Amino acid sequence: MNAPQSLRPVNGRLDDRGRLVEADPPLLRLQERAGGVEGGMLALPQLATLARLSRRLGISISRQVVVGYGDQDVDLWVRVAPDPSGVELAITGWQEMAPLQPSPGIDALRWRDFSRATADWIVETDAMLRITQPPSNLPGAVGQPVEALFAMSSDGDGVSAIVAAARTADRFQDDGATFLLGQGIPVRIAGVPLIGGGVEGLAGYQLLVSRRDAPLPLGGPRLPDPVPLDEAFGGQLSRAMREPLDRIIRHADNISRRDDGPVRRDYAAYAEDIAGAGRHLLALVDDLVDLQTIERADFRPDVEKVDLVDTAQRAAGLLAVRAANADVRIDGPGQDGPVIARGDFRRILQVLINLLNNAIRHSPAGGTVWIRCEAEDGIAAVIVADAGDGIAPENQERVFERFERLGLRDGTGSGLGLYISRRLARAMGGDLGVDSARGQGARFVLTLPVGH
Repeated sequence: MNAPQSLRPVNGRLDDRGRLVEADPPLLRLQERAGGVEGGMLALPQLATLARLSRRLGISISRQVVVGYGDQDVDLWVRVAPDPSGVELAITGWQEMAPLQPSPGIDALRWRDFSRATADWIVETDAMLRITQPPSNLPGAVGQPVEALFAMSSDGDGVSAIVAAARTADRFQDDGATFLLGQGIPVRIAGVPLIGGGVEGLAGYQLLVSRRDAPLPLGGPRLPDPVPLDEAFGGQLSRAMREPLDRIIRHADNISRRDDGPVRRDYAAYAEDIAGAGRHLLALVDDLVDLQTIERADFRPDVEKVDLVDTAQRAAGLLAVRAANADVRIDGPGQDGPVIARGDFRRILQVLINLLNNAIRHSPAGGTVWIRCEAEDGIAAVIVADAGDGIAPENQERVFERFERLGLRDGTGSGLGLYISRRLARAMGGDLGVDSARGQGARFVLTLPVGH
């Protein structure tokens, strides 16, 4: 292609909408070969991803990328720098070569596998560091920035560990992070860059999150209690299923979004169906593991003081993207003061997210889901109401049975969410019930002991 090799940069510029408004001839030829036009959206997904990441983080990023050009690949060193009106591109080190199939180093694979084996949670992000695969108890976190779930260590300039690593698409380890649940859970995070999926460069991160050990008691170290066989099997099932399903979902999403270039419309629709089925299976695995946990005779949730107003607001925030995509508005609690209950913050949040998910799923386009918190006579309550089709009186107890998927028109859900939610509510000394009538929406009420 007769492009310069490290003699001078090949420059380009994107406006604030990602359109290639300026380009030196070699870059313009790449754009046109990829199906784009001068002044149109940047058609090279590798460069477009870097530009979006640079604008979101507000930092310059330099990275090696490989783009296809006919039957060859072009190895580029790209620097992207944001400014108020767009992004500047500078490309050097231009070298044409035969197509390569990159493979990660053995040491990186061993590091990843060791971290996965010890992880309590596995979370994935996209290239913009937004959550794509959240912890199983926080399904509504999809689309939220990673900072909504984790407070990570930062350097002297305030740059977090994941942002620093994203500049070079490198792996990282943060031994001083905090999972922002309840009062915060000290965790260790191993960050594995996701490379590929048809797109060279950073596609996101897999975060392998494990609890940090609490200080040993004065009496000296003690062996941990053995994990019951059924719980161990559940954990192995979750890990064995999650990785292949995560991979299927990620690749199907890449195809349906056309991240790797143009795809026939029917193929993109098939890929979207595959990703949806994968998410359904993943949710079913999570529910089965959760079901196994809560039905153990020795299951006891934590007991602490929990502000139901704050918890409901967090649940609404985590599901804001999903509600907006369904054209549903969440009307959250607006009390001036807290409503304090006694229970397990993480489990209460899990119940509220499940109730909100159901309410959004059953609400018509343009509808509203309401959340209110009350306390009276020693009982604290959260009410979640929708304006959907409602539930007939004879079916109101059936919805709390195992594997019951009454009235789910979209084919989603495992039929375990409400059963698990009621079991959790009763394990915390409360209850979960429903008040509804056909055609008048549903009103679910979670009650818990008042916190003193």
